[in-house]
Amino acid sequence: MAQQFVQAKIKGDRVVLFMKPTCSFCNMAKEVLSKYRFKPGHLEFIDISGRSDVGGVQDYLLELTGARTVPRVFIGEECVGGGSDVKALHEEGKLEGMLQCIGALQ
Repeated sequence: MAQQFVQAKIKGDRVVLFMKPTCSFCNMAKEVLSKYRFKPGHLEFIDISGRSDVGGVQDYLLELTGARTVPRVFIGEECVGGGSDVKALHEEGKLEGMLQCIGALQ
Protein backbone atom coordinates (compact mmCIF):
# COMPACT_ATOMS: atom_id res chain seq x y z
CA MET A 1 0.00 0.00 0.00
CA ALA A 2 2.78 2.45 0.90
CA GLN A 3 4.63 1.64 -2.31
CA GLN A 4 1.54 2.30 -4.47
CA PHE A 5 0.89 5.55 -2.59
CA VAL A 6 4.42 6.86 -3.24
CA GLN A 7 4.43 5.69 -6.88
CA ALA A 8 1.07 7.35 -7.52
CA LYS A 9 2.46 10.67 -6.28
CA ILE A 10 5.80 10.81 -8.14
CA LYS A 11 5.13 11.51 -11.78
CA GLY A 12 7.32 12.95 -14.51
CA ASP A 13 5.98 16.51 -14.47
CA ARG A 14 5.45 17.03 -10.73
CA VAL A 15 7.45 18.03 -7.69
CA VAL A 16 6.60 16.19 -4.49
CA LEU A 17 7.86 16.80 -0.98
CA PHE A 18 7.30 13.98 1.51
CA MET A 19 7.45 15.67 4.91
CA LYS A 20 6.42 15.98 8.53
CA PRO A 21 5.30 19.44 9.73
CA THR A 22 7.47 19.32 12.87
CA CYS A 23 10.67 18.75 10.88
CA SER A 24 12.85 21.84 10.35
CA PHE A 25 14.52 20.41 7.23
CA CYS A 26 11.06 19.68 5.77
CA ASN A 27 10.07 23.27 6.37
CA MET A 28 13.34 24.46 4.79
CA ALA A 29 12.56 22.46 1.63
CA LYS A 30 8.98 23.74 1.60
CA GLU A 31 10.18 27.33 1.95
CA VAL A 32 12.65 26.98 -0.94
CA LEU A 33 10.09 25.33 -3.24
CA SER A 34 7.52 28.01 -2.35
CA LYS A 35 9.75 30.65 -3.99
CA TYR A 36 8.91 29.25 -7.44
CA ARG A 37 5.75 29.74 -9.50
CA PHE A 38 4.46 26.26 -10.21
CA LYS A 39 1.69 25.39 -12.63
CA PRO A 40 -1.44 24.36 -10.71
CA GLY A 41 -1.20 20.77 -9.55
CA HIS A 42 2.54 20.46 -10.18
CA LEU A 43 3.75 20.91 -6.57
CA GLU A 44 2.55 18.81 -3.68
CA PHE A 45 3.55 18.82 -0.03
CA ILE A 46 2.63 15.45 1.50
CA ASP A 47 2.49 15.24 5.27
CA ILE A 48 3.10 11.56 6.05
CA SER A 49 2.97 11.97 9.84
CA GLY A 50 -0.75 11.22 10.11
CA ARG A 51 -0.71 8.12 7.91
CA SER A 52 -1.30 4.71 9.45
CA ASP A 53 1.45 3.31 7.19
CA VAL A 54 4.02 6.04 7.90
CA GLY A 55 6.66 3.40 8.64
CA GLY A 56 5.91 1.63 5.38
CA VAL A 57 6.15 4.89 3.44
CA GLN A 58 9.53 5.64 5.02
CA ASP A 59 10.74 2.08 4.39
CA TYR A 60 9.82 2.41 0.72
CA LEU A 61 11.52 5.83 0.51
CA LEU A 62 14.64 4.14 1.90
CA GLU A 63 14.43 1.45 -0.79
CA LEU A 64 13.86 4.08 -3.48
CA THR A 65 16.29 6.81 -2.39
CA GLY A 66 18.78 5.31 0.06
CA ALA A 67 17.42 7.37 2.96
CA ARG A 68 14.46 6.76 5.23
CA THR A 69 14.34 10.26 6.67
CA VAL A 70 12.10 13.10 5.55
CA PRO A 71 12.10 15.35 3.74
CA ARG A 72 12.47 13.45 0.49
CA VAL A 73 12.06 15.75 -2.48
CA PHE A 74 11.21 14.33 -5.89
CA ILE A 75 11.53 16.35 -9.08
CA GLY A 76 9.68 14.17 -11.50
CA GLU A 77 10.58 10.60 -10.59
CA GLU A 78 14.06 11.51 -9.37
CA CYS A 79 14.79 12.10 -5.71
CA VAL A 80 17.05 15.12 -5.30
CA GLY A 81 17.49 14.62 -1.56
CA GLY A 82 16.31 16.53 1.47
CA GLY A 83 16.05 20.08 2.78
CA SER A 84 19.70 21.10 2.61
CA ASP A 85 20.07 19.48 -0.82
CA VAL A 86 17.15 21.49 -2.23
CA LYS A 87 18.45 24.67 -0.62
CA ALA A 88 21.91 24.08 -2.13
CA LEU A 89 20.43 23.46 -5.60
CA HIS A 90 18.47 26.71 -5.26
CA GLU A 91 21.52 28.70 -4.10
CA GLU A 92 23.65 27.25 -6.93
CA GLY A 93 21.00 28.31 -9.45
CA LYS A 94 20.37 24.71 -10.56
CA LEU A 95 16.91 24.13 -9.11
CA GLU A 96 15.00 26.40 -11.49
CA GLY A 97 16.44 24.62 -14.54
CA MET A 98 15.50 21.24 -13.09
CA LEU A 99 11.94 22.46 -12.49
CA GLN A 100 11.74 23.90 -16.02
CA CYS A 101 13.06 20.63 -17.50
CA ILE A 102 9.99 18.75 -16.28
CA GLY A 103 7.64 21.59 -17.25
CA ALA A 104 6.44 22.28 -13.71
CA LEU A 105 6.85 26.07 -13.73
CA GLN A 106 4.50 28.73 -15.08
